[in-house]
Amino acid sequence: MGVELWVSRDRDRDGAGGRGPGAGEERTEERGSGFEEGDRAGGQGPGAREERIEDRGSRFEDLEPQDTASANSPIINSSPAAAPASPSARGPRPPAPAEGRPPSALDPGPSALSWDQLRIAVQTCTACSLHETRTQTVFGIGDPNSSLMVIGEAPGADEDRQGEPFVGRAGQLLNVMLEAIGFAREQVYIANIIKCRPPGNRDPHIEETAACQPYLHRQIALLQPRLILSVGRISAHNLLGTEEAVGRLRGRVHRFDPGDIPLIVTYHPAYLLRRPQEKAKAWQDLQAAYRVLNDLMD
Repeated sequence: MGVELWVSRDRDRDGAGGRGPGAGEERTEERGSGFEEGDRAGGQGPGAREERIEDRGSRFEDLEPQDTASANSPIINSSPAAAPASPSARGPRPPAPAEGRPPSALDPGPSALSWDQLRIAVQTCTACSLHETRTQTVFGIGDPNSSLMVIGEAPGADEDRQGEPFVGRAGQLLNVMLEAIGFAREQVYIANIIKCRPPGNRDPHIEETAACQPYLHRQIALLQPRLILSVGRISAHNLLGTEEAVGRLRGRVHRFDPGDIPLIVTYHPAYLLRRPQEKAKAWQDLQAAYRVLNDLMD
């Protein structure tokens, strides 16, 4: 079906189409039939195996919803800053506390914890009322050295049962979105704004997001991603401290603080399952992410 990725059907509706990253626009627009042919080859991320990215595409249409699951503007830097150094030039990370030791009253909080200690702290957290109704916490999953971090909103029923973010149909859709820019799910790090499911999949309350914020900020500090992909309204609002609609936050490269990390906002996969006509815009956001990562790796 050619390059339209998963948006060709939507392009007929609203005239929106994907444009490829940087100087390789024409090559990106030739991405396509790999999803239809069942291509599952793992990418190495932008700039490494570009020829594989050209094969990504239209299998997204196979995930058109049968039930619901819970811009053409140029990308502009809203706060220009120098690109981060390459991984080898970043220098050593600060030493973490000893692995495997549960946090104690002497620990100054999540900001001093290692990955293992942070996971234990989240598993045992009672900082808000959500611990009373959760089946288990949903810490995060993926490569702790990835250049790309995906941050969603809150766990749903499937995530609460499995303890992993983005499972079910929304998770399948996210996997296809990541593959379209050359990443297998295992090659990125995926987390949520909060670690416990709100009852009935309601929006998290302010005190709940505030209780989880130190955990998420520590995950970001440990990971040191080159780019954050914020998916969904709740994610964008909490990461950027704004109430603007996702549609207005798209199309720009924001900066996440602390860390001055480039951040791109796009629609949540569950929203795209309900509103497939918005996939063309999500494809533009993915291409923007691809461009940013390529630029940072040059």
